[in-house]
Amino acid sequence: MSPGKINVLVCGIGEYVTGYVPGQTNVSDKSMGVVGLVLMDIRQRGKVDWIGMVGTTGKKHAEIRDHIQKGLGRYKGLDTTVDLFPPDDVERDTEAYKEVMDGMEPGDAVIVFTPDDTHYEICLYAIRKGLHVLCTKPIVKTVAEHKTLVDEAHEYGVHVQIEFHKRFDPTYADAREKARTYGDFSYFYSYMSQPKYQLHTFRSWAGKSSDISYYLNSHHIDICTWFAQGIAKPLKVAASASTGVATSAPYNCVEGTEDTITLLVWFKNVNSGSLGTGVFTSSWTASKGDVHSVQNFKYTGQSGEVRIDQARRGYETTTETGGLSQNNPLFLRYQPDAQGRYAGQHSYGHVSIESFVDAALAIKKRENVAQDFVGYLPTAADTLVVSAILEAGRKSLDLGGAVVEIPDF
Repeated sequence: MSPGKINVLVCGIGEYVTGYVPGQTNVSDKSMGVVGLVLMDIRQRGKVDWIGMVGTTGKKHAEIRDHIQKGLGRYKGLDTTVDLFPPDDVERDTEAYKEVMDGMEPGDAVIVFTPDDTHYEICLYAIRKGLHVLCTKPIVKTVAEHKTLVDEAHEYGVHVQIEFHKRFDPTYADAREKARTYGDFSYFYSYMSQPKYQLHTFRSWAGKSSDISYYLNSHHIDICTWFAQGIAKPLKVAASASTGVATSAPYNCVEGTEDTITLLVWFKNVNSGSLGTGVFTSSWTASKGDVHSVQNFKYTGQSGEVRIDQARRGYETTTETGGLSQNNPLFLRYQPDAQGRYAGQHSYGHVSIESFVDAALAIKKRENVAQDFVGYLPTAADTLVVSAILEAGRKSLDLGGAVVEIPDF
């Protein structure tokens, strides 16, 4: 490995990593992926040496290489080469990541974008190899597993970060600092959706390894608890859901898969003891509209409030084939610059990933230790409260909507 650089292994080769969706044309807003593109640019700028990607089968690799080249080959000068694992002739190997990690050096990095129920095992293996970890949300599905990862990361001296990219949205970040001047927490409301055609992509895991609350509510639960960090803490959760679309044709998700989930969360302000309320709703059965994902929230303190419509930033385009569309290059700018080069370095989807690489590099160079990033980046230690609310919400659903207490931690 070159001095001053790190090697990065990405666990998962799906839509958010490469844009590849097996057996169909990807019509989502991430058809060129996010993680792979960002890492290739970071490598181009001298921070990353080697990029590997590991899934569970080698049989898709030819299609993935072709998809990457067709999508990312548009960027002038961008090296799109990656090493794919397991070997192309392997039908299935769910532990292929272990052999790759065994060949990496302590201080290298792992990025995890796999089904939710696999995160714990993969992250724990990486941590015990001395590898820094960036994991998609939710990092795990239970408080017990989350605590274990925090403890293990501390023992091995590695940085573990959750890819809560909304924290890096300049609008959200600015709103957070304003909201924290509005006194005690009073009320939070959020709604986030995906169009129902995405269920064709999610069907392999939807309702099996996770649900729509873990998948989407996690975003705004993190935002709410980040805004109210040190101000209020959650006490209990009650959940409700709607059903009937995800399990019907043509989506045919497994029986019991919810369409929309709402969590009602009771909060208590730390200093005054007054109460606050959070309502978090997410759905993957929305109709197709002018945005891929409807997402908005309102945060109310006792002396002020903020409201953000993240989906509609005032940048619209209309085409003969696509009709009206809302654009958000603040997440990731895919459009090349005037020279044909990738120009998304300041987009918050990019910054979220590069912040992790920068932290790992700083630790490798002994400029920082992992503990330095707690309270600054969305580390595992900082986000335990998110797992607590999500787990309580799942328990409430399984108990028919009963109120579930959140223990102190």
